[in-house]
Amino acid sequence: MSALVAMGESEEQRQPLLYNPSSDGNEDEIAASSTSDQPDAPKLTLNDSNQRLVSLDVFRGLTVALMILVDDAGGAFPSINHAPWFGVTIADFVMPFFLFGVGVSISLAFKKASSKPLATKKVILRTIKLFLLGLFLQGGYFHGRNDLTYGVDVAKIRWLGVLQRISIGYLMASVSEIWLVNSVTVDSPTAFVRKYYVQWILATLLLSFYMCLLYGLYVPNWEFQAPSLNLFTNGSQTQIVQCGVRGSLEPACNAVGYVDRYFLGEQHLYQRPVYRRTKECSVNSPDYGPLPPDSPEWCLAPFDPEGILSSVSEILILPRGISAAQ
Repeated sequence: MSALVAMGESEEQRQPLLYNPSSDGNEDEIAASSTSDQPDAPKLTLNDSNQRLVSLDVFRGLTVALMILVDDAGGAFPSINHAPWFGVTIADFVMPFFLFGVGVSISLAFKKASSKPLATKKVILRTIKLFLLGLFLQGGYFHGRNDLTYGVDVAKIRWLGVLQRISIGYLMASVSEIWLVNSVTVDSPTAFVRKYYVQWILATLLLSFYMCLLYGLYVPNWEFQAPSLNLFTNGSQTQIVQCGVRGSLEPACNAVGYVDRYFLGEQHLYQRPVYRRTKECSVNSPDYGPLPPDSPEWCLAPFDPEGILSSVSEILILPRGISAAQ
């Protein structure tokens, strides 16, 4: 390393290549090179809390860029907009990408938790803050871009949303990472399995529970209050949706919507669901548009894409991010 220094530079004027001007002259915290042949060369000590995983930051940035792209240009280009119901597009990967990044961050943040109770307390506080922020942004406080009024009707507040889903997944994954992961050094595939097998068992049980409800739960007939389409009639009218089936994946009679209606209530769900862009519900499909003449009654029904049961499958993405971080 000394060969890189100018010949006319004195030994006292030499500065290490990794220099921290905020160290107040204490050069013992940094080193010119780990391979220096000087016997008294100071050792490099970096603060772990200030280190960043560049690949994770890049992944987050690309995910945010993708989110902005599909939100702003999705209406003009249906191929990059969310699928109306069946199918998948590039927009449907935004939420899984965010949750995968959260899983990676959890693995790095709690890799060496000095105090499990203290770490759990921080996780709970962060979960509450994130959930309340999502409730403020998506609960109905803002009435739209062209509406200057604010405030929320508690009888119609939307309890779940994007940030709420992330907060719940963060809580479950963090608690499992803090309390259920074995203290095993991952130096082989066998050690990796020993470290995370409890998490994998719980994830498998949760997925099995989700599949059992999705295909085995009986969905009865149900009704909702639909806004009146008659220009001369105010208020709403009751619409009855005929179901009485099990294992349906259609918009009207799936178990996901039934669980949300049962526990959250019809008024607390997303009132403009994506299936209004299907051919059955829009003449401009795959975009929003007027109802076709023979549209089914459920086209105006509420449905929450970030509901209770639908969040279970999304939350299972976080353990994959945790495992990938290893």
